[in-house]
Amino acid sequence: MNQHNRAARLCRLFFSTLYISSFTFGGGFVIVTLMKKKFVDELHWITEEEMLDMTALAESAPGAIAVNAAILVGWQMEGLPGMMTAVVGTILPPMVILSIISYFYNVFAANVYVALVLKGMQAGVAAVILDVVCSMGGKVIASHSAVSLFLMVAAFAANYIFGVNVVLIILAAAVFGVVRAALARKRTV
Repeated sequence: MNQHNRAARLCRLFFSTLYISSFTFGGGFVIVTLMKKKFVDELHWITEEEMLDMTALAESAPGAIAVNAAILVGWQMEGLPGMMTAVVGTILPPMVILSIISYFYNVFAANVYVALVLKGMQAGVAAVILDVVCSMGGKVIASHSAVSLFLMVAAFAANYIFGVNVVLIILAAAVFGVVRAALARKRTV
């Protein structure tokens, strides 16, 4: 492929990912669906099977699904230049939008109506967190595991009563889980 065709393809890749990222609301799974429509169905640059594999990899890798998918699609299309082009096209719209919002945040926050919306959003976030806590806590209680119940109560007390940083609690729980799994494995061997 000559340089002109490659440059045209990179340009098309950039503007495709820019467009998809600019007008997609709802998270990474929505962007992956639109990437499939664009790159598989419309442009025929990759196969549906390749897109399914890329989606699985994007979901399992750490980070935002949209960026992970852009990395994989770009790499498949044009190697390193394609990857960089797709990533820039994907992250540019959210960066611009968040920069504008952060620049005008003080003006927005001083607005009575915006402040009320933000308070409402806080209540919504609290409700979602409470739902997750009740769901996960219910599963721990239903397990009838004395160790799990103790850990749950100890983690709550450590943070709420004693003010221990959540990161330390998570690390301690992870170490405890690894040790517990290693001991259980040693017993079965």
